[in-house]
Amino acid sequence: MFKISAINGNDRMSTQDLLQAINNALANGETDFQIEAAGQHDIGGPLWHPEGKTLRFYVTNPGQRVGSMCLEGTEIIVEGSASADVGWLNAGGKIVVKGDGGDTTAHCAAAGKIYVGGRAGTRSGSLMKHDPLYAPPEFWVLKNCGSFSFEFMGGGIAVVCGYDSEEFASVLGDRSCMGMVGGTLYFRGTALGISQKDVKVLPLEEEDIAYLSGNMQDFLGSIDRPELEAELSVWDQWSKVVPLTYDERPKKAASDTYSFRMDKWVPGGIFSDVYKDDFKVVGLVTTSTYRQRVPAWENGRYAAPCEFNCPASIPSQQRFNLLREGRIEEAYRLVLEYTPFPGSVCGAVCPNLCMDECTRRNIDISAQIGRLGTYSVMTDLDKTAEETGKTIGIIGGGAAGLTAAWQLSRLGHKVTVFEADSHMGGKMEQVIPRGRLPHETLTRELKRIEAMGVTFITDTKVDKAKFAEIRANHDAVVVATGGHIGKVVPWPGHERIIKGIEFLKTINKGKHYKVGKRVVVIGCGNSGMDAAVGAYQMGAEQVTCIDVQRPAADEKEIAHVEEMGGMLLWPVYTKEITAEGIITQAGELIKADTVIINIGDAPELDFLPEGIAIERGCLKVGPDYKIAEGIFTAGDTVKPGRLVDAIGAANQAVQAVHAYLTQAEFKPLQKKEKVPAAKLSTAYFEKCHSCDLPEANEDHNRCISCGTCRDCHMCEKSCPERAIKRVALSDGGFEYVSDSKKCIGCGICAGICPCGIWSMYENNEPIIL
Repeated sequence: MFKISAINGNDRMSTQDLLQAINNALANGETDFQIEAAGQHDIGGPLWHPEGKTLRFYVTNPGQRVGSMCLEGTEIIVEGSASADVGWLNAGGKIVVKGDGGDTTAHCAAAGKIYVGGRAGTRSGSLMKHDPLYAPPEFWVLKNCGSFSFEFMGGGIAVVCGYDSEEFASVLGDRSCMGMVGGTLYFRGTALGISQKDVKVLPLEEEDIAYLSGNMQDFLGSIDRPELEAELSVWDQWSKVVPLTYDERPKKAASDTYSFRMDKWVPGGIFSDVYKDDFKVVGLVTTSTYRQRVPAWENGRYAAPCEFNCPASIPSQQRFNLLREGRIEEAYRLVLEYTPFPGSVCGAVCPNLCMDECTRRNIDISAQIGRLGTYSVMTDLDKTAEETGKTIGIIGGGAAGLTAAWQLSRLGHKVTVFEADSHMGGKMEQVIPRGRLPHETLTRELKRIEAMGVTFITDTKVDKAKFAEIRANHDAVVVATGGHIGKVVPWPGHERIIKGIEFLKTINKGKHYKVGKRVVVIGCGNSGMDAAVGAYQMGAEQVTCIDVQRPAADEKEIAHVEEMGGMLLWPVYTKEITAEGIITQAGELIKADTVIINIGDAPELDFLPEGIAIERGCLKVGPDYKIAEGIFTAGDTVKPGRLVDAIGAANQAVQAVHAYLTQAEFKPLQKKEKVPAAKLSTAYFEKCHSCDLPEANEDHNRCISCGTCRDCHMCEKSCPERAIKRVALSDGGFEYVSDSKKCIGCGICAGICPCGIWSMYENNEPIIL
């Protein structure tokens, strides 16, 4: 049990600090709490256990609102009395106060049980209500209540036992049940001043006695007074209060407002000297012009967090929507609008930044966006654009170059890719281990690019002369040679270091690279983990990976190395490389027969003509990705990064190349604003566990479809005025339309939409006088 005292010597803990301490204990697995309070507020709610376990609070000396917004699965026992607002907005918890409850006990309670073992203060039970989807709230008081009790009660069950209350003229206080419109109140003893225009007092019926007798024992047992059961079970001492029906309520005489204004008010209106009164009466709830707010169905205005966080801006929520609609091939083809490598990159080596931001993570586990890419490997796109007659030479057959080739060919241009290696694919072919990127997947996706009309020319090392030839024979050139020069820090003994990119290229060609029994890899990114795995494959017995900061590699890549026996150390600062290994700045020796470095790669740019700006080893470009007239670039030549970064940059460069060739204005691809989290309603989605996950291509029901309508009809079905209708469009799509003649601007559509599609705006429609 977690125990905490809110007073330490002469120091009193603040309410905020106490609640934070409770939250921290809950996060650490605590379920039972003993709180020695000193008037702190809001103890006990709203809290819940992630595994659904019951939370129990044993509290002394609480302040206001003990158990406020208390949820199902929470039990609170207050030893002694409590101050105002006990169980305010109770939403399902069981709250027991063994002493007196202060003013407004059970105020606005909507579910759960509140038991008071003494008296309850003024306005107790006021505004209680009942959602018919849940059990009604229950409020039991052993003794009596203060004035204005059960004011505006709208639902639930209240029980006032009247024990030890003979000195009071009324066990319900003065002016009880004012404005009561729902629920049932049971009381024992005398009650005066009950509002006769709102309620009626009736004797108990059999079902009333059954309820009271069936629950009395639990109430008395909870407040430690079980000996009172016989005394409180004399049912002819009890009465019940229920609200009057509409027909039973007194009616006011109808008044003719129009006649009053015409005949008795100032002739022509009070402002008749400056304005001609039309004598229209605008109601409190209005439609059309007089609404304060108007709804807008803004499908696709915002980017989902997955789309926003993806450097290639792939709208995965749209793919899941298409799968949900049964448009499977269309879903698989959609990703090819953004990348030619859904299997090789998205499904294999990408760190899947999309999944890091997936809203579904706030419920259970991200939607399986990465694996969804593997279903698009065998899918093709038709060549739809007419040929433009323009030719483009692309230098470099890696992710950036091939993405540019794919997109430019789809726009109708004639594209040729020149690659120095004997195979296309860049680092995907030459560096990334086959265990991470299946070679058959890459081969299939390369064939798809060729089928789009792209010409591949391999074994072509581009020097200055070859570059001049390519430039002369093409209308535009894209430089996308990537980063293939391994970086080495010039420590003493650096000549002993093996460059990681050369090491991995050798292994990927199926050749053996001799390493010692003890290998140290400098750099703990994904490429460092690839080198570590490669070292084990080449015969190393122990691999140690070091870095100056926390490893940046993906968790699964780190786990793979550790499963093989590898060890990761950080922060480690290298001072010198010797025959014995690495000497650190701290003077320690990390023994190594072989040292491999993977701290980044630089592009080779010596083939470019003079005058092209180079800064810190990379090409300097503006927003149009142009480095000279007709020459463009993207990928690691500008900024070393991940494959998906190269794909995203290539998509932008394509827009610049196409604008140049067609003499159009260059308009860069703009990222949409990320959908505000507050617009999404995740409460509608059930939680699942990893063992319950479906296949990635069947995971569409878990996708929240942030910012994109999932066609769930919730807005249409929830609109109280039936103002929203779904309209089918001629292209097979749909939209939801709000009828201004019916819409009252209540905002329920915006509040209930799980995807954040509906927005509410101020009504700026002019009022014509």
